[in-house]
Amino acid sequence: MKIAPLLRAIAKHNALTEHNKRNKRNKLNKLSITPLLVHTGQHYDYEMSQIFFKDLELPQPDIYLGVGSGTHAEQTGKVMIELEKVLFEEKPHLVTVVGDVNSTLAGALAAVKLHVPIAHVEAGLRSYDRTMPEEINRLLTDAISDYLFTPSPDADENLRKEGIPEDKIFLVGDVMVDSLLHNKAEAAKSDILQRLGLLANERPLVAPGPNERGEPSQFNELKEHNKLNKPPEQSPVTPYALLTLHRPSNVDEKESLLKIIKALSEISRRIRIVFPAHPRTQKRLKEFGILDNLQITSHQLLITEPFGLLDQSPVTNHQLLIIPPLGYLDFLNLEMNAKFVMTDSGGIQEETTVLSIPCLTLRNTTERPITISQGTNILVWNDSQRITEEAFKILDGKGKTGNCPGLWDGKTAERIIKVLAKGEGL
Repeated sequence: MKIAPLLRAIAKHNALTEHNKRNKRNKLNKLSITPLLVHTGQHYDYEMSQIFFKDLELPQPDIYLGVGSGTHAEQTGKVMIELEKVLFEEKPHLVTVVGDVNSTLAGALAAVKLHVPIAHVEAGLRSYDRTMPEEINRLLTDAISDYLFTPSPDADENLRKEGIPEDKIFLVGDVMVDSLLHNKAEAAKSDILQRLGLLANERPLVAPGPNERGEPSQFNELKEHNKLNKPPEQSPVTPYALLTLHRPSNVDEKESLLKIIKALSEISRRIRIVFPAHPRTQKRLKEFGILDNLQITSHQLLITEPFGLLDQSPVTNHQLLIIPPLGYLDFLNLEMNAKFVMTDSGGIQEETTVLSIPCLTLRNTTERPITISQGTNILVWNDSQRITEEAFKILDGKGKTGNCPGLWDGKTAERIIKVLAKGEGL
């Protein structure tokens, strides 16, 4: 999501370079940029990776490191070892890293030790919670980067407080928003609402889960069915809330997970909840015995009977729709049409602000405070009562509204490439 806009901006830069050469305008864009896309394999679900590459129209990686799962130290070390070999071989002029995952820090460390300049996209974000691995990755990556591309003014201020020189800081906007705005129209074409039975008078057709080709299960059958059973134009959407949940602090601790599920039990009395369950969360739900009758398969939902939450009132299978993880376009469609979103994801806080969808963040800190001060985001952590109260406010028409921050306009990647081209003499 953060790389695709950069590759499009590079292609635009190169096209302008060629145009200038043909018209002998040599003062501008003297050299083309040759990108080398490295996939570390940190997020090691091959099938889901392929779907995202397809949805985002990304080319296949030039190099695949195949790091896979492991502890934080194992992943970081493996990426450094394998990437160092690539740097020795390719001798790049610049290494660009995005976000705050282990691969981000590993890429920056491998580059700085070989004196290769580093650009960090999404720099300066701080939750001030050092128990989060991502916070450590952000701090260390920013400390050794040469170009720090920030999404918001608060990120600039964080970097200044840490002693980062002003000439390294570039406020460019949010590259995630580039992807959202670029793909919004395509996402609107997704039939995920029909497949999940979320259009009025519609029943679920087939599973949203992908097959080995990255297509929804029973893909050909679905296409044929849709031709014969096309819903009326602008079919009303059954109201639903969208939920994502994957952070260790929420899903690895049974008490925290129970608090969230307790709130979901109350909220689902008033609105359906659609929950694309992360594999980590699926595992914990079963391991903790929280949802005894829950079965997550390749099909969209198998809750064969109402299930009870310990001593809480049951949530019926009509109100909690638990599905496998989705590709980018299907998920964006669900996000665009949701009444509100509950999440512990950082990026979704930004996306909901841009889409003007109320967002309840299931954390007690955020590295994206602008989504609270200007956007639609509210922190509710795992406080059952607070989650329920804020959800009911939204359902009663009293939810928070917000505005889209400046520079979140879909042109962030272009601004980044212009800075890099100038700084690297291109």
